[in-house]
Amino acid sequence: MENIDVSAAIQTLSEYAALYVPKLLLAIITLIVGLWIINQVIKSIRNALTKRQVDPSLVPFLSSLIKALLIIILVISVAGQLGVAVASFVAVLGAAGLAIGLALQGSLANFAGGVLILILKPFKVGDVIEAQGVTASVSEIQIFHTILKSYDNKTIIIPNGPLSNDKITNYSTEATRTVEWVFGIGYDDDIDKARQIIKDTVFTDERVLNQDAPFINLAELADSSVNFKVRAQCNQADYWSLLFDKTEAIKKAFDANGISIPYPQVDAHLHQNTSGQ
Repeated sequence: MENIDVSAAIQTLSEYAALYVPKLLLAIITLIVGLWIINQVIKSIRNALTKRQVDPSLVPFLSSLIKALLIIILVISVAGQLGVAVASFVAVLGAAGLAIGLALQGSLANFAGGVLILILKPFKVGDVIEAQGVTASVSEIQIFHTILKSYDNKTIIIPNGPLSNDKITNYSTEATRTVEWVFGIGYDDDIDKARQIIKDTVFTDERVLNQDAPFINLAELADSSVNFKVRAQCNQADYWSLLFDKTEAIKKAFDANGISIPYPQVDAHLHQNTSGQ
């Protein structure tokens, strides 16, 4: 074995340290400071967009997009400080981005879906929607997914790709909604009396907007009941309270006035066999 020249090795390490350690420290400092500045810039952008009353749906989306672009610029800058040729590094990033894009086609579809949602605006932050099998309020629209909040305070995250390509029911588009009930009474009950009870119970409520034009129609002669279909218009904020309040109130009013609410039943008839077999 050849003898190792320790002094030469130490000299070489010293030269490399003198050459690269300052660059490494500067790159680390640049990265830390750059990330801090980016966070401050994003906060300022969010505040500016909010003050200008930009659509709340756009704020998290634009913030996330700008942050991603700034981080890419910062990474390129740090690579340049370490002595990496920027042109070559950008080319490598481009090739890597293409490969990642092919591998993550679903994510690109989600990104495109987010852009479509923000352009076409089938819903916005604060709307109550039904999509992908859930009904909840829209909390945020981000680059790749939309965040919903359910009535029981669950956080639901739905990818933008499927969300933008499937059926969406928006319950918040109109200022008013129609509450619909089906009230069944017995075949032996007085139809006119039941209709008057429904009218007095539902259409005297201040939350009902169509008090002067009550919708109370006999809709079905069912197997066990005679069914009324009732529709009342109300403001968006009053929908659930009106639905639940009047469902209970009708039950109590029917009970107080001797109107039955039948339940499904089957009449069984027994026939005696007289043939002797």
